[in-house]
Order: sequence, then structure tokens, then C-alpha cells
Amino acid sequence: MKKQLTACLLLLIAFFSCSRNPYKETNQSYRNQAKQYAAMLRKQPVDSSLTDSLKQSPYFVGTTNFNMRKPSYVIIHHTAQHSTEETLKTFTLPRTQVSAHYVIGKDGIVYQMLNDYLRAWHAGISRWGNQLDMNSASIGIELDNDGYHYFDSLQINSLLVVLEKLKRTYNIPTANFIGHGDIAPTRKNDPNWRFPWKLLADKGYGLWYDSVRAPVPETFNHIDGLRIVGFDVKDTSAAIIAFKRHFLQDTTKGMTALGREVLYNLHRKYY
Repeated sequence: MKKQLTACLLLLIAFFSCSRNPYKETNQSYRNQAKQYAAMLRKQPVDSSLTDSLKQSPYFVGTTNFNMRKPSYVIIHHTAQHSTEETLKTFTLPRTQVSAHYVIGKDGIVYQMLNDYLRAWHAGISRWGNQLDMNSASIGIELDNDGYHYFDSLQINSLLVVLEKLKRTYNIPTANFIGHGDIAPTRKNDPNWRFPWKLLADKGYGLWYDSVRAPVPETFNHIDGLRIVGFDVKDTSAAIIAFKRHFLQDTTKGMTALGREVLYNLHRKYY
């Protein structure tokens, strides 16, 4: 009996040792940083640079009309790495200077790495319409995918659950669910052309075109059309590829007749 109890105890010790969170130290760092930001929010705002040059008010007046800033975009990425664990490690190393709010594994497991209200470093130099600081306006979601494979159904199902929560909680417009390659066409191609944008659009996350479409007028300027949708057209070739990758699963250069037709249809539907 004593031997059995000893064996059970050893098994329990082994279980808890193996199940220990390997990110205990980085989690503590997260909590420390969150406390620092919380302290900044609680502090009564006083700008010393103003009080040095302007007549100081006799007292602080705190408005009662405010709330937290909310995300208005969701940016979807593929990790371009070889496993979820590799990505989690990358996002917890200070030297990488990259992060995301959510990481979703091929098995559908969702890791939330950051409070939705905080600013992740996932978009980099990017632009969508007149929004030049996408990190400050968006939620970043990374899908475990090296960029050369289709996305697992378990992964997509979990993504849809996360997107539903984000759209409902923050009232994110349907048009504002886009990809990293859309906002940084000269640098990025994620999520790769295999990503099921139509499936997401059918669920209310992103725009899509009609199967039956009107003829395109000869006067339709597709560069202006891309700009109005949101693409940065500073590099027109990159913008065209980004558009075709998202809507046509096509990564070839140059605008095609089908591309013009789809773009014109999107304009008739949404703009």
C-alpha cells in the first residue's frame, strides 16, 4: 500500500512539473507592465511643459465623459514559422519587437497574448485608407502557418469564434477585417493566397463580390478603385498583387479583366 501511495505521489509530481507554464517569467513581465500603465491612467494629468509657459488653472477638472479607446480593425496574419510554440517564444522575446493579440494553432487552440485594449506590435509600417498607424487601431491575429500550406479547419473554426467576439464587443465594421498583406503590400503576403476570405465574408468578416457582375465601364480607373477600397497605391504593382491575392487567390503581376470586373463590382456594392 505504501509503495502504491508513493508511486501515485510521484506521478502527481511528474504531472504538475510537466504542466508548469513555461512562460511564467514573461507572464510576470506582462503583469508588471500592465500595472505601470494602470498607474499612469490613475495619475491626475498634469503637463509640466504647459504649466511652465502658461498660466496654470486653479484646480484640475476631470471630465466624466470618456471610455477606453477601442480597436476598429482586425488584421489577420500567418506566422511564417514552423509551429505555434516557435511563435509564442518569438512573441515573448524582447529582442524580436513583435507581438500579436491572439495566436491560433493548427489544432484550434487559441492563445490570447495581450489585452484587446493594448497596442500590439504586429502591423509594422502599413496603411489602410487614411489610417497610417494600424497598430494603434487594430487587433492582430496570427495563424500558425508557414505561408506555404492551407489552413486547418480546426484553426479556421476557432478564428471564426474569435472574430465573432471581437465584432460584437467592439462593433468592428464588416469591411475592417483584412490581412497583413492588404495593409503592407510591398512587404507582406500574409495570410497567403490559400486563406478562405470568402468563407469569412459569408460570415460577416470582410467584403466579397457577387457571382453575377455588371460589365465594367471603359472609364473605370482601377488604380483609383484600389485606393478607394483602402489599398496603398504608392506602389501600384504591389497594390494590384495584394488585391488579387485577397479576392482572386492569384499572385501574378498586373491587373486582369477579371480583377477589374471584381473591383468594379465591389465599388457598386459598397462604395
